[in-house]
Amino acid sequence: MMKDVTTIAVDLAKDVFQVAYGDGKGRVLSRQRIASRRAFALQMGQWRDVVVVMESCATAHYWGRECQRMGLKVRLLPAQHVGAYRRRNKTDAADAEALLEANRNAQIKEVPVKNQTQQLVLAVHSLREGWKAARVARINALRGHLLGFGQVIPLGADKAIAQAAACIEKVPDALHGLLHQLLDEIGQLSRRMADAERPIIALNKQNPAATHLQQISGIGPLTASALTASAVDARHFKNGRQLAAWLGLTPLEHSSGNNRHLGRISKRGDVYVRMLLVHGARSALSVALALRNKAPDKLNRVQLRATQLHDRIGMHKAIAAVANKLARICWAMWTHGDQYDGNDAGMAKAVAA
Repeated sequence: MMKDVTTIAVDLAKDVFQVAYGDGKGRVLSRQRIASRRAFALQMGQWRDVVVVMESCATAHYWGRECQRMGLKVRLLPAQHVGAYRRRNKTDAADAEALLEANRNAQIKEVPVKNQTQQLVLAVHSLREGWKAARVARINALRGHLLGFGQVIPLGADKAIAQAAACIEKVPDALHGLLHQLLDEIGQLSRRMADAERPIIALNKQNPAATHLQQISGIGPLTASALTASAVDARHFKNGRQLAAWLGLTPLEHSSGNNRHLGRISKRGDVYVRMLLVHGARSALSVALALRNKAPDKLNRVQLRATQLHDRIGMHKAIAAVANKLARICWAMWTHGDQYDGNDAGMAKAVAA
């Protein structure tokens, strides 16, 4: 029966793997349950000239690389699209069969298999983001305790840390030691974040795409690193709008007939990369507004269009719109290798579109 098999769908788990063998018409020829990682790796070594289909999940990229190393073609499908093809109760066998069905739909765009370096970059970003969230929680706790005794530390991590020690001395003595320990913990988390940023910057120097994108106003080392590692290859997207849509920066649409309604941004896709782009857009727009107040004649075309957008629709909507256009500019520069030019008419038009 193996000679008729053209597609193998694998429902991945930590230790148990459910496999469905399908033919060219998507019919299930046989099923197999593999109870260990070692047995699954040995089974993969027996497959020849087939397409291996898996859901994109935590271990999918590792197993995808293993399949590619054995000369197999791999397709990773977004998990949210596969579920629609499951026809009955959720079981491993039903999930594997749903993968076979979803694989037949050419409109489902596959997820590129990340290499080890790309996964490494995203792992470092994840660690840094975890420490950042912990630091925010600790600063908020410190602020709340001090506020209870009439001591106010300013917003912003750096300002809060700088003034916290003096405020601690003004609360009851019994709290001094504990609050200083909390302040030390905040400092330790800040150092861990800085430690995580160093390998990101070092890896960017080995990544021409990430280095290239940092020319764009509002795109720093973290954003360039995370975007290139998450998207893998700009050619996976037909145009810049597809990249922006993948990041959830395009409007939700609810239309019928001649009635078209565009709502808020969809917020689909990678939350972390979208957050970085939004913060980058906020920074770029703030710089442009400040420059307009001090030296309006020095505004380039991109900055001028961004400030006009701010005046027309307000700060928050303008930030979302500029983040959308930053993603499009990133796609254009990443795909075509163009140099960033804020006075380029095409780039300025993209920001105003």
